Amino acid sequence: MRSAWIGFIAARYIAKSRRNRNSPSGILAALGILTGVLALIVIMAVMNGFQLGFIESIVEVSSYHLRIERLSPGNGGELPAERLAESIRELPLVKAAIPFRELQALVRGKRHEPQVALIRGLPPDAPERDRGMAERLEFAPGDGGFDLADPASIILGAELALRLGLRPGDTMDLVSISGSGFVDRLNAAGGDGDGAGVVDSRFRVTGIFRTGYYEYDLGWGFINTESAAALLGGDDSLSLGVKLTNRWQDRRVLEQIRGLEQYAALTAGGKAGECRPWRDYNRAFYGALRTEKLMMFILLGLIFIVVGLNIFQAQRRQVLEKREEIGLLRAVGASEGAVRLIFVWDGLIIGLAGATGGLILGLLIAGNIPACFTFLEGVVNGIIDLINRAAGGGAESFAVFSPAIFYIKEIPSRIIPGEVIVIFLFGVLSALAAAWFASFRVSRTNPAEVLRYE
Repeated sequence: MRSAWIGFIAARYIAKSRRNRNSPSGILAALGILTGVLALIVIMAVMNGFQLGFIESIVEVSSYHLRIERLSPGNGGELPAERLAESIRELPLVKAAIPFRELQALVRGKRHEPQVALIRGLPPDAPERDRGMAERLEFAPGDGGFDLADPASIILGAELALRLGLRPGDTMDLVSISGSGFVDRLNAAGGDGDGAGVVDSRFRVTGIFRTGYYEYDLGWGFINTESAAALLGGDDSLSLGVKLTNRWQDRRVLEQIRGLEQYAALTAGGKAGECRPWRDYNRAFYGALRTEKLMMFILLGLIFIVVGLNIFQAQRRQVLEKREEIGLLRAVGASEGAVRLIFVWDGLIIGLAGATGGLILGLLIAGNIPACFTFLEGVVNGIIDLINRAAGGGAESFAVFSPAIFYIKEIPSRIIPGEVIVIFLFGVLSALAAAWFASFRVSRTNPAEVLRYE
């Protein structure tokens, strides 16, 4: 109760400043913090949407959370690779363990030159066993689906199919350029490397997918695992892709897999490859995304430094304007620390008001990014339409992110609660720190000197 007067006087100072039109510094400071928190929340949410979209496309479609390379089909016929997959699926943090084969190939369609593609062999029931991958592969109406029941079926990325001039139901040629089968055929043809004597494998397109990640849509395809083995020249080794419920637990699950008896048996004598986590794949790409995000956070955080300096100067001026009241408070027994807390409370109130307003608006906008851009485009296109009617012009409609230019349908947004809390606290603490440093001037106020002249 003895310190309740501190908050009362601080609120009184804030209210008096708000009524005083000549002292808008507190309002401007709160608006500055609001703007900073709002900008950081929205921009970080959009950046998270893009970055996590890329990372999830890579992890769910390409690298998996854990990969075990080139498992032999068995160890004396006793421990087949499928048994290892079953054991891995029983681990608590594992969602799926999918066997696959992978090869580089030349694909040729109705037009253009042959294209190089990465072809992955998967079991026909892969979508049921790996729901994460199934969710990332989008099939538009008329583009078929994930159908690999026929060994001669293939599923292509949308951009690759476009370059090859292929639609579902069309046939195409595929030649493996990795694996012993292709090398053997070249050697049989004389080893001149001109492709003479190479027999193409013919596939029928049963689906065309989109992942939202251009590199995969341009250079990926899926076939049956048995067909992949044939293209690899009868190489019957399998790799395993492991999906986790939490990708950040990859190190823990890695140790659990290495402790399995089946894994130890398959790795004995070099029969199995190394089990590697997703962070080992595309390490440079992930590092670039992390650096980009950090630098963006730092640059936008400069807003709080500018606002903090504004609060610092405003509080210093307020200390000078309140010299008489400070002297009176000190004369009636208030300690220097208690008087300083009055101005610190002012900074805290400004910080909380600004950060709370920015938090509410930021979450509202970040959670409705597509609607906000649609509204903006509607306003701009309305103005363009009025200009066209008045001037008889033919200006084109406006789009912030046109699909004809950008490889996205809409602006993604992903709100991470931990980041939002950090941004909110950053806004509050910047105001609090500025007020704290400004309050040091209270110590220079001599009550006796102030009251003598009053």
